Amino acid sequence: MHYRTMGRLGWQVSEIGYGMWGIGGGPGGFTGWDYGTAPECLDLAVEQGCTFFDTAWVYGRGVSERMLGDLLRRHPGRRLRVATKVPPLNREWPPGPNDTLDDVFPPGHIREYVRRSLENLGVERIDLLQFHVWEDRWAADPRWQRAVEDLKSDGIIDGFGISVNRWEPANCLRALDSGLVDAVQVIYNVFDQAPEDELFDRAAQDDVAIIARVPFDEGGLTGSLTRDSVFPEDDWRAVYFGPENLGPTVDRAEALAKALPEGMSLPEASLRFILHHPAVASVIPGMRKPHHVRANLAVSDGNALDGDLLRELRAHRWDRVPTEWSM
Repeated sequence: MHYRTMGRLGWQVSEIGYGMWGIGGGPGGFTGWDYGTAPECLDLAVEQGCTFFDTAWVYGRGVSERMLGDLLRRHPGRRLRVATKVPPLNREWPPGPNDTLDDVFPPGHIREYVRRSLENLGVERIDLLQFHVWEDRWAADPRWQRAVEDLKSDGIIDGFGISVNRWEPANCLRALDSGLVDAVQVIYNVFDQAPEDELFDRAAQDDVAIIARVPFDEGGLTGSLTRDSVFPEDDWRAVYFGPENLGPTVDRAEALAKALPEGMSLPEASLRFILHHPAVASVIPGMRKPHHVRANLAVSDGNALDGDLLRELRAHRWDRVPTEWSM
């Protein structure tokens, strides 16, 4: 495993981290979770050198956080970095166009969910606390700023970050002006290259860490989708991969697969593409089976993409705008 610096926080973290949404289960997420297998996957990741784990209260309504807390206690000698997220008060992902800070992150709500996360994780201090959604129209509101400053000064959190809404990578630049944002979590993959346009340069200027999420486009870049793929009604991918998106995604993934050299899978190419960019501190694939852990973490081998292949992957950029199904 190779390690990178988490921006101005200065931590050394595994360049491939662990996204813990899928194993958390619960309503509104991925179906097919297995609470029996999850600890094995997490332990294996630690054994393979993974040190950065990203969770959220909403992943199983605390289940994922408690899994991570158990992991910390099973590996007391390892310095594992914990990132979690405060859910929006109104439970809207992303926020609505008229939602105010009072609707989403009033100070009392922030404090309450920090308390819940601390209890679930079984820790006294959170390495990185993130807001799970964001709208830059709130950036100048002093209330969230005071809440973050107080959490830092009280020693309850080390760093603060924002998880940027899907396909809106520039919807955080004013928040960076506050000087309080230490990390930005953003969708970045072969299809979604827009964070390179503005966000990455600005983050580098301020020494803000980038956490790349959704490296496989919710499964679109795994090679496992077909035009006949169907998801259970209570799986959010049933909406994401509806008729507007499933066919185009499969078409683009098939075209991309044809461009890859023999022996390179779509997931491997996807991770190598993300890791080529120096702005990325860590990429956080979801991994629900041990063979996913082994395959994904094996990509951190220090081998850079060939320049010709990188140019080919860049040609598969797919610019999209948020819709009612993209959530």
